[in-house]
Amino acid sequence: MGGGDASASNELTVLLSKTTTTWAAAVSGSQSAASLELATGRSVIAIGGFSGTDDAPTLAQFKQWVAEGRIGYYISGGQGGRGSSSAASEIQSWVEANYSSATVGSTTVYALTK
Repeated sequence: MGGGDASASNELTVLLSKTTTTWAAAVSGSQSAASLELATGRSVIAIGGFSGTDDAPTLAQFKQWVAEGRIGYYISGGQGGRGSSSAASEIQSWVEANYSSATVGSTTVYALTK
């Protein structure tokens, strides 16, 4: 998933479909989240709302949900980017600093559960 493309590869669809967390994944922007939800049948949290520009959830909320084991994966990319909120940028930076990435299909994915 590069360049803001939220389409799910077969590998990503299989991975997210197997999750048992409240949200299978978190991704910037609701259109990206919706694409993943439709492909997997699992809930995906939209970081930054519709276009990735809202400061919701906050970094503190996101950290709490991760600590509670409620989010399975963080998916890099999505619709965020140039217009991303500061919360979305903070969340991405925190995830990148604290979790290892893996490439699933052509998508960079961070496992948030152990």
